[in-house]
Amino acid sequence: MSLARTRRPVLGAALKDAGLAALVAAGLFLPMVGLRTDVGPTGALFLRTRWTDVLLLMAIVFAGRFLLRFWQEWRAERHGPSVQKRLAGPLSRSGRFVAPVLLLFALLLPAIPGIGRYELDLGILVLTYVMLGWGLNIVVGLAGLLDLGYVAFYAVGAYSYALLAQYFGLSFWICLPLAGLLAAFWGILLGFPVLRLRGDYLAIVTLGFGEIIRLVLLNWVSLTGGPNGISGIPRPSFFGLAFTAGGGPGSFADFFGLEPSPTHRVVFLYYLILALALLTNWVTLRLRRQPLGRAWEAMREDEIACRSLGINITTTKLTAFALGAMFGGFAGAFFATRQAFISPESFTFIESAIILAIVVLGGLGSQLGVAIAALVLIGGFEVFRDLQEWRMLVFGAAMVLIMIWKPRGLVGSRNPTVALGEKRTISAAMVAEGRG
Repeated sequence: MSLARTRRPVLGAALKDAGLAALVAAGLFLPMVGLRTDVGPTGALFLRTRWTDVLLLMAIVFAGRFLLRFWQEWRAERHGPSVQKRLAGPLSRSGRFVAPVLLLFALLLPAIPGIGRYELDLGILVLTYVMLGWGLNIVVGLAGLLDLGYVAFYAVGAYSYALLAQYFGLSFWICLPLAGLLAAFWGILLGFPVLRLRGDYLAIVTLGFGEIIRLVLLNWVSLTGGPNGISGIPRPSFFGLAFTAGGGPGSFADFFGLEPSPTHRVVFLYYLILALALLTNWVTLRLRRQPLGRAWEAMREDEIACRSLGINITTTKLTAFALGAMFGGFAGAFFATRQAFISPESFTFIESAIILAIVVLGGLGSQLGVAIAALVLIGGFEVFRDLQEWRMLVFGAAMVLIMIWKPRGLVGSRNPTVALGEKRTISAAMVAEGRG
């Protein structure tokens, strides 16, 4: 009798929660899926209804939410809240093997049989977002500063390389550090006005900064080309050896005695962005163990306590903005040389939202989690490309499920950078949601 009594409130709560979720789904899917405009035989538009699809989606949401809520309540009664704590150790130990496996796979990807141009281009895209995610992870994950305008530094790096290469004839290897320094300079300029801002106010200011940069690029036609962008951006060379499709004297294929192929340049770009991403990861891990990195994490947890301990909050915030912006500038310079064309349409707010989603889904402050999230979000988005209009729905549903299943990110546990004696993994249950 007691078991039946405990199940009834759980069942009622699950049904109520599922019903509310179905109502919310109805409000979303009725205008988005239920109504569609099509072109008739005469060329006129007409409204087509798809109520069956709406009902099917509502039923899926209802069933999914009901099972999820029922499972959560059952797990809480059966196992208690210590499951995540017990899993923290094994998950942390498994992470030691996952990272080397992913690194080995990334290094050997171009040599794997059956890997073609499409897979390499997708790998370059994923690694670019991994690097951007690691750069933003310094600002959001380690320092706890919510930045919604990170794409601005991405744009500064891209346009810095394009303008320096076109107007001054500088090579990619000279422009790359200059682009990073210019992006870091703009990061410091952003940091000064927001020193006293936190939370939502900081997010709004950084969002406005990103839009200001985009509008300047869009309207300063004499310098940036405006909406037409900049084309003909020089490609990088391998120690002076150019990658040409036809080969010829002074080319990469001629120097090494290889058959000319456009794949050579793609493989070179792949290893270039891999090296830049690994550099970002190495610098971040080294800084995290230094006093500066510990100051970032302390400021993330409690800024008032940091001030009382004598930590210079101004320097700590500015270094976080500058370093995060610098790596964004490096990624922007690589993006410009890879595409050979840039325009303001490539640096909209949606890019900042995607990068922030990668950091949050991966786990704030987790390098491995950010890499896995970039692989899942960017690579998975390409996997569902054949679904056409359903792709965004599947993509959004996957993000919602991940955040319900792992509200603190895919890798929510933490390893302390400093410990007295043996280091013990901090369970995800001990980490606040939305915090590092």
